[in-house]
Amino acid sequence: MKKNLVAILLLLPLFSYSQTTCTLESRQKLEEMLSQLSQEDLSGKTSNELVIAIGMEFLKTPYVEKTLELPGEEKLVINLTGLDCTTFVETVITLARLAEEGKFTFQAFEKELEILRYRDGINEGYPSRLHYFSDWIYENQEKKIIKNITEEIGGSPYPNAPSFMSENPKFYAQLADPANLAEIKIAEAAIKERSYFYIPKAKISMLEKNIQSGDIIAITTSMPNLDVVHTGFAIEKNGRIHLLHASSKNMQVEISEKPLSEYLAGNKSQSGIMVSRLQVPTD
Repeated sequence: MKKNLVAILLLLPLFSYSQTTCTLESRQKLEEMLSQLSQEDLSGKTSNELVIAIGMEFLKTPYVEKTLELPGEEKLVINLTGLDCTTFVETVITLARLAEEGKFTFQAFEKELEILRYRDGINEGYPSRLHYFSDWIYENQEKKIIKNITEEIGGSPYPNAPSFMSENPKFYAQLADPANLAEIKIAEAAIKERSYFYIPKAKISMLEKNIQSGDIIAITTSMPNLDVVHTGFAIEKNGRIHLLHASSKNMQVEISEKPLSEYLAGNKSQSGIMVSRLQVPTD
C-alpha cells in the first residue's frame, strides 16, 4: 500500500507557481542534476562542452511526444523523465546556462526555461510558446542566448514559410480557440518575412568541419508548410559529426549510429540543417 502511494505521488503534478507543472519524479531528477553540477569544477568548460556533458546524462531517457500539450491554461511544463527532441534541447541548454551562471535552484531553472521557451521570455498563453523551431532560433538569438551560425559556415538561403499549424488546427486542441489561431497566423507571417539559411544535406559532409560538438542542429524539411522536423546536438564521434538527440524511432535519447550527413541522406523529407551555437550568459 505504501509503495503504491509513493508511485502515485511521483506522477502527481507539483506546482511551484500557478503557471508551472512538474511531477515529483521530474523535480527529484532535476534537483539531483543541479546538485551534481553545483559540486563540479566547471570553470574550464566551454558552453558547448557543458552541453555535451549534460546531454550525455540523459542517454536512454524515454522519448515521449507532446509532453507540453496539456489541456487548459498554458503551463510551463518541466519534464525530465520523458523528452521529445525539442524539450531535450531546451532542458540541456537551460541546465548548461545555469551551470555557467552558478545558479542551481529549481526556481532558477523555471525562470531560465520560460525565457527560452516563450516569445519575449514570458509565458503569456499557448500562442506565446515558440512552436516553430525556426522561430525558436530567431527569438533566442534576439535574446542573445544562441547565435545562428548557419550562413557564416557555408549555408544557403532557405525559403521558410511554415503554415502547418494554421492549416491543420484539428491537430492542436488549443487552436479551437479562434484567438489562439489568429495569434499563430501572426507568428507564421512574421517567420515568412525573415531571411533564413540552411546547409543542404548533400553539403553537410563537406561543411561539417565547421560544426562543433555541442552546436544545436535543427533539421529542415522539403515539406513547404513546415520549417524544422527534428532537432538535437552535434557530437563528434570517430572524427565525424553525429547527432545527440531524443529519437522518436528508437524511443530514447541516443547518439545517432550514422554520421549526421548519412542520417539525413536516408530520409527524403529531411532537406538539410540549421546550426546554432550557445552564447555565454552576459548577466
